Amino acid sequence: MTPPGGRVAPPNRKDVVQHTDKAPWWRSAVIYQVYIRSFADGNGDGVGDIAGIRSRLPYLRDLGVDAIWITPWYTSPMVDAGYDVADYTDIDPLFGTLGDAEELIREAHGHGIRVIVDVVPNHSSDRHAWFRAALAAAPGDPARDRYVFRDGRGDDGELPPNDWRSTFGGPAWTRVPDGQWYLHLFAPEQPDLNWENPEVRADFERVLGFWLDMGVDGFRIDVAHGLIKAPGLPDLGGDGEDVLEPTDRVDHPHWDRDGVHEIYRAWRRVSDGYPGQRVFVAEAWVANPQRLARYLRPDELHTAFNFDFLRAPWDAARLRDVVDTTLGALTGVGAPATWVLSNHDVVRHVTRYGRPHTEGRGPRHDVSEPLDLEHGTRRARAAALLMLALPGGAYVYQGEELGLPEVEDIPEDRLQDPVWERSGHANRGRDGCRVPIPWSGDAPPYGFSATEDAEPWLPQPELWKTLSVERQTGDPASMLELYRSALRLRRENPALGDGTMRWNETPDGVLSFSRDPGFTCVVNVSGEPYELPAGAEVLLVSGDLDGGRLPADTAVWLATS
Repeated sequence: MTPPGGRVAPPNRKDVVQHTDKAPWWRSAVIYQVYIRSFADGNGDGVGDIAGIRSRLPYLRDLGVDAIWITPWYTSPMVDAGYDVADYTDIDPLFGTLGDAEELIREAHGHGIRVIVDVVPNHSSDRHAWFRAALAAAPGDPARDRYVFRDGRGDDGELPPNDWRSTFGGPAWTRVPDGQWYLHLFAPEQPDLNWENPEVRADFERVLGFWLDMGVDGFRIDVAHGLIKAPGLPDLGGDGEDVLEPTDRVDHPHWDRDGVHEIYRAWRRVSDGYPGQRVFVAEAWVANPQRLARYLRPDELHTAFNFDFLRAPWDAARLRDVVDTTLGALTGVGAPATWVLSNHDVVRHVTRYGRPHTEGRGPRHDVSEPLDLEHGTRRARAAALLMLALPGGAYVYQGEELGLPEVEDIPEDRLQDPVWERSGHANRGRDGCRVPIPWSGDAPPYGFSATEDAEPWLPQPELWKTLSVERQTGDPASMLELYRSALRLRRENPALGDGTMRWNETPDGVLSFSRDPGFTCVVNVSGEPYELPAGAEVLLVSGDLDGGRLPADTAVWLATS
């Protein structure tokens, strides 16, 4: 599986942050998700931090990514791994200082890497000064209006205001000592903010300005579809929804309400006031691509994760339908697609593809099904070439370039995701995709920590020693070298990134599309070995060819006339 030409030194990328003479950078960008707790530990306490990211910037540069997205690094009690924010304009000491953040941004830019940070607007921590003030205030006080407080139902208000359920399991309401209830669509320690309150809107615009002034290149918006709730907070009805599963309902009382768009138009005006093409990417779990496109109209957000692609099974017809539907919807608003295979909330795709039922949504996965990691890895290699050849941008979740599978046997006493407790131990949650990644060595912490005796915050499996950066570097058959070659070719080839594509006629089970000038991607998803076009030059292949034929679960990039 040697990439033609072998590994090539990374190109000079110093101009990436500065150029302005081409299409906006974000239309074609490959962005690497850094789950900060699990990327690299610079101080040896077993938890990833800003110092760790800074130490690995050369690795990210050589990998060939255009930007990094860093999960929340703000002051937090860490009930939900930082997605419960107590102070939106300071760094949690677990990760470093504001000075460390400034240095990281400066150094990343020096390597030609942009920096996107998470913003968490749907809810704060219950330790936020605003929520503490709300609890100290009486019902009806303006301090409570920054959150969603309501009287309960029943004779004495002993029942929740409605039937909404927490995304993490259990009711979405918690009662306070004076009898009122507050809304939390996630954990009780994550009270929902009231986005009908002008003070909330103004404060978040101040938060955006704080980080833009520091030099960040954009924001990933957590739960971008959840800020506005239906007037009157009507019951959801029915049997509720599964833990961490997205809804297919269009008129939902608290997801994807029309009012969110006014908020993002205001945010766009803030970002447009800064130089350098600052960008927003939405985490919006919505019913269909048409609903997603509404977030990407010219005066709103720039890009959004394509979860339909992530959730699609390894099936040629379904994959083609997702691509067509996505491109059709987003082209209508002038936005590029953003493709993604894994993130910190879903089962890693090597494991999803290694089971008979490959469709992946939330963290729940049927571990009773047999797992074939070799099969899953072969499919994941092909999926990477498919994703990186499609028009638009792409996200790479840390460790997917190493072929890391889901860790499904974390001891129960080490699980930390609030989903585990909130679901009554019915759902192990998302820790399996968040295990600290391996860099080097044959024993934990596998180079993750600055000291060899550090104990990572989640246990690393023995398998990690075979998948480390050190072990894979220079091995032409490794997943890491496949990603390095693909990202180099993607940067060099004018056909790749933003633009258009056209499908080629193929038998069932095979996807083939061409992009101008002179590029074709062929993916044999499940068909018989496929005869490649005569005279085409193989640029990169995800697995061994069978003479001039492409085997099942294999993808190839071709130079064609």
